[in-house]
Amino acid sequence: MKRLSLIILSILLAAGIYAQNAVQARKILDKTASIVGRKGGASANFSMSGKAGNVSGTISIKGVKFNAQTPQAIVWYDGKTLWTYMKKSQEVNVSTPTKASQLSMNPYTFINIYKSGYKLGMKNVTGGWQIHLTATNNARTIREMYITIGKNYYPKTIKMRQSNGWTTINVSNFKAKNLGDATFRFNAKDFPQAEVIDLR
Repeated sequence: MKRLSLIILSILLAAGIYAQNAVQARKILDKTASIVGRKGGASANFSMSGKAGNVSGTISIKGVKFNAQTPQAIVWYDGKTLWTYMKKSQEVNVSTPTKASQLSMNPYTFINIYKSGYKLGMKNVTGGWQIHLTATNNARTIREMYITIGKNYYPKTIKMRQSNGWTTINVSNFKAKNLGDATFRFNAKDFPQAEVIDLR
């Protein structure tokens, strides 16, 4: 009986520690989300690697809007319409992305998704924390995610698992920046030679 009581006590203690851990992870993500998702916007450098290959560049974000620039392409998303300019072919594809494709294109997706549908855990790492998100429903586009966050609450690494495997995004030179809405829309005047292909 005594042994059973010890086992039950151990389980309750472990559950309590896990719950505290999840609460602390949420607090860290809340603070990070408030910095990254600031009303005026932010910018950073990034490098991304995964099954689709490797790419690096810069990204500007403001809420759900983003503008990513790489040596191969420029992407604008104003919250509704996505423009992708391929530098080599000078083509601009215009589309309305699904929620799933929005998640895979914007490395700051975690700003919103951690708030529901994920179990949270965390551990201390050198210079900050590593937060672990696990989807409570396997049908979620992002099934698992690790976010390494510095003591300044800036995201450093985002590693996410989707159906096609793991993608790792390293973030550097993060800066709070006031950005106008025009940053997130394609302007045909800036690319007079571009052929616009509307896929909507």
